[in-house]
Amino acid sequence: MRKSLYTFPLCVVLFFVTGSAQEHSLNRRAQQAFEKAGSQLKNRQYALAVASLESAVALDPDFAAAHQQLGDIYRRQRDYEKAIPHYSRVIQLNPALTPLTWFGLGESLLHTGNYQEALPALRNYAAIPGLDASGKRLTNKYIADCEFSLSAQQHPLDFHPVNPGPAINTEYDEYFPKLTADHRTIIFTRKVNERESFYESSLDSNGKWQPARFLEGDINSAQYNEGAHCISADGKYLFFTGCNRPNGLGSCDIYVSRREGDRWGEPYNLGEPINSAGWEAQPALGADGKTLYFVSNRSGGQGGYDIWKSTLQSNGQWGDPQNLGPAINTPFDESSPYIHADNRTLYFVSNGWPGFGDKDIFKSQMDADGHWPQPNNLGYPINDHREQSALTVSMNGRYAFFSSRRPDALGGLDIYSFELPEASRPNPVAYLKGAIVDSDSDVPIQAEITVTDILTNEPLYQESADYEDGTFLAPLPFGKTYALHVKHPGYLFFSKNYPLDDSTKINDAYEIRIALSPIKIGNKETLNNIFFETNQYELLPQSKSDLDNLIDFLQLNKEVRIEIGGHTDDTGSDAYNRTLSENRAKAVHDYLIHAGIAVGRLHYKGYGPSQPIAGNDTEEGRQLNRRTDFKIIK
Repeated sequence: MRKSLYTFPLCVVLFFVTGSAQEHSLNRRAQQAFEKAGSQLKNRQYALAVASLESAVALDPDFAAAHQQLGDIYRRQRDYEKAIPHYSRVIQLNPALTPLTWFGLGESLLHTGNYQEALPALRNYAAIPGLDASGKRLTNKYIADCEFSLSAQQHPLDFHPVNPGPAINTEYDEYFPKLTADHRTIIFTRKVNERESFYESSLDSNGKWQPARFLEGDINSAQYNEGAHCISADGKYLFFTGCNRPNGLGSCDIYVSRREGDRWGEPYNLGEPINSAGWEAQPALGADGKTLYFVSNRSGGQGGYDIWKSTLQSNGQWGDPQNLGPAINTPFDESSPYIHADNRTLYFVSNGWPGFGDKDIFKSQMDADGHWPQPNNLGYPINDHREQSALTVSMNGRYAFFSSRRPDALGGLDIYSFELPEASRPNPVAYLKGAIVDSDSDVPIQAEITVTDILTNEPLYQESADYEDGTFLAPLPFGKTYALHVKHPGYLFFSKNYPLDDSTKINDAYEIRIALSPIKIGNKETLNNIFFETNQYELLPQSKSDLDNLIDFLQLNKEVRIEIGGHTDDTGSDAYNRTLSENRAKAVHDYLIHAGIAVGRLHYKGYGPSQPIAGNDTEEGRQLNRRTDFKIIK
């Protein structure tokens, strides 16, 4: 039997009352139907048992034991609405039949959102002497859920989920929606005839989702389930769960596939230490590609299914997984982790933290010390008594996608989108999408990309461009200013500045095409992260990233000689501007000499406003003209 990627193994305890129980029917045919159901239950023939028991209670409406069994079976099948009247009837007929009636009734009422009615039933059961530890823990957890839910329902959130319709959702189950960083492509899991496979849909030019298509390539298989996935920020890699595969280490393992043109390549098992002899699934990759979160039932956890993480090591191997600990994991089950592109905000699903009775979505935001605080339930009605799962949040933090069983669903589980309430949003993140080519041949270059916080000079993103098309995608969290550097052997390095510290001037998407210039005489590049105060020529600390990259460039290319050029706009006299620009160029020159670059390799010159690269009639143009560059002179 193939294990589902979406659900965990069903762990519902049935409290059947067998034919030898004290309760019997005086109606012979009803008693025979009841005993027949007992035999069918032993053979796990639940549908036949239901038919026999329905016949029994039709023949004898006061047959408490038959009502008890029907309630238990319907509850096992998660058909709580049908279970409730049978448990209620047992309470009317014979409340002493079994104390488990109170538990069954309370659990069924809880899972249908009838929290006020569920509380007395659960409290009655909790008061029974001799409950074992696991029964007491679950019952107390259910009571806490009821109390939490009644309080949360008094403060409903503004929540308007939108079903994207038949382009994505069908009569089947759709779940685990994951979006590319530009929000224009969604990859999700669809379950058809117990087979789980990947489907993909993209927005057209009018912003409408196109009919989802089966994911092309080697990633979907005819024999196995695939799903429970995540996409790397650049959309090139898909980490997913595969179950019962011949090369698997456990029942379900985590695999990765690379996009090759329009197709997905042969999946690769991540192996140990990510995968084990247990159950590993539902990967979530950080935007920097260096931290992988996933769900496992391996030993060393807090409960049944826990969230773990592994960090990519300098040798390219994944490190030993770390359990996220009791701040995230509970003695129950946690699943569906999603780490936002800010690398600090974790969304996940749990039935262990106080919630609405089933699997709810929670949020926890890592503090400055790297600790996870206790998570917050996203609230009502984002969460309700139904099962929620697999939240994905846009990089700007405004929109979310998730799967839920809702009244307007086209099938069982459908995918929905909604605007996330302010309190549940992560730190907003923009993205920089680029392509790097040779300036002469237009051939893609697998260059090295670094994004640095210019205040701390700490790298935020370090990666190589795609080896096929030279593309990359880097996250840019709001609230800071960043320096972009692109370098490759044999080329001048490229730099650019992205100020995301002024919320009035922030975009959430940047695109750039970078043409790297080969190292040859006459080629020049602007140092876009060299800063001075107005009318001053002392280098500001924010200039360090460009200066360090220029030093690295000169140390790697020891035969190269450069001219450092200073430029101004046309504000003020030519003589003043020429002197100012020369002093600024000299400041860079002196910094390089102090760093050990031979003076004979350096020349500097101030050009003033004589070589504008934009008009001086706008502030934007004048800002572009105020610049420092370097040119190859030998």
